[in-house]
Amino acid sequence: MEPWRQRLYRGIPKVDDVLAWPEVAAASAALPRWALLDSIREVLDRRRDEVGACARPEDDPGGGRERIAALLVALLPARGLPHLRPLINATGIIVHTNLGRSPLAPEALAQVERAARGYSNLEYTLADGERGSRQDHCEDLLRRLTGAEAALAVNNNAAAVFLCLNTLADGREVVVSRGQLVEIGGSFRIPDVMRKSGALLREVGTTNKTRAADYRDAITAATALLLRVHTSNFRVVGFTAAVELPELVAIGRAAGVPVMDDLGSGSLLDLSAHGLPGEPTVQDAVAAGADLVTFSGDKLLGGPQAGLIVGRRELIERVRRNPLHRAMRIDKLTLAALEATLRLYLEGDRGTARIPTVRMIAETSADVRARARRVLRRLPADVRAAWNAKVVPSTSQVGGGALPVEPLASAALALGTAERPAHRLEEALRRAPAPVIGRLQEGRLLLDLRTVADGEVPDLAAAIAAAVRGLGTA
Repeated sequence: MEPWRQRLYRGIPKVDDVLAWPEVAAASAALPRWALLDSIREVLDRRRDEVGACARPEDDPGGGRERIAALLVALLPARGLPHLRPLINATGIIVHTNLGRSPLAPEALAQVERAARGYSNLEYTLADGERGSRQDHCEDLLRRLTGAEAALAVNNNAAAVFLCLNTLADGREVVVSRGQLVEIGGSFRIPDVMRKSGALLREVGTTNKTRAADYRDAITAATALLLRVHTSNFRVVGFTAAVELPELVAIGRAAGVPVMDDLGSGSLLDLSAHGLPGEPTVQDAVAAGADLVTFSGDKLLGGPQAGLIVGRRELIERVRRNPLHRAMRIDKLTLAALEATLRLYLEGDRGTARIPTVRMIAETSADVRARARRVLRRLPADVRAAWNAKVVPSTSQVGGGALPVEPLASAALALGTAERPAHRLEEALRRAPAPVIGRLQEGRLLLDLRTVADGEVPDLAAAIAAAVRGLGTA
């Protein structure tokens, strides 16, 4: 090894030496010791890599105490934060799977806190002092809201679909239209789920056309279930034909075969009231006669992650008794949030207006634009000028696999110029201690205010200003 390289390696301080530096101690006062030690080792390893990468002494960026301390102090703030952190969603996608889907209503948050703080009657009947069922906390609410005879909650809709298929069709056939063999996020495919459940897939029709006769001709003694799957995350348009649920139910009733309707996102509200095409509601599916209906609790419903099953009491009881139900059961904190969310639906418009997902879907573009202007006004004048900050029209999406081709008129704060590339600001905001997630479009960073709450406006403006200062561009 070259003498100069040996000298640089010898100049790298030991971990104990760095721990004793006053500037490090001051910056890490609130940090757990393990996090501080990990950070020191990371910086020193980076320094060793720098030395190893030098082709000559002049290539060395320097490894004195001042530089190493500066690198470490810059690293420490993020190390003191939990890995799962809150952020500001400025993408305009309301039910954003990667960002935690639906935020909870204040009532749901309060109920979760109460349930988490101590003990509860999770599986205990207060009236008679006997063991109860955790399903009791939400079943009656789901029955009242949907009109179903019975209901069951599990940990997500994939589990709900799997559990129903395994219970009713293990080793037997399930008839599905080819046009409904969907794949959703994470490579979740209906044929794969069906195979794992033990059910045998019987495809009918074609991708774009399936008729009633296709279902009738497919029913045999081996048929356990007719399954309709809502194509929530795509649309087939043009030369198409599909069997509507009431007709499918009539076919099933005539053959003595139950019908299951997987709504995916699911909705308890008629979204056409907000200018959107009507998504099928759970109530409509139950009224149409579906024997089982499955849907999510954390998408259009606006509650916590859950899979909800409603339908005929006899079938729900069979699903409930499946030994796999225990592996998919819902926990007490999710139950608390779900119960509080469902109670808001019972209050009608006054209650659903307090559910963030519903509020964001229903909000007018004028209201979103006004919020964007409030953020703009909070930015320092030099930041606005340097980054050409302005409010521009935007389009939001419902997300979560719902209404994939139906944009919502919205408004965004746009930042970025040829001299100040927007991707640098996007990265700075994304990596900030309090992250902000936007989207890059045509050379600008767009921060869509539909998915930013009123209470987040000051934090968003402060985050933008801090990120710009950190880049040294204002």
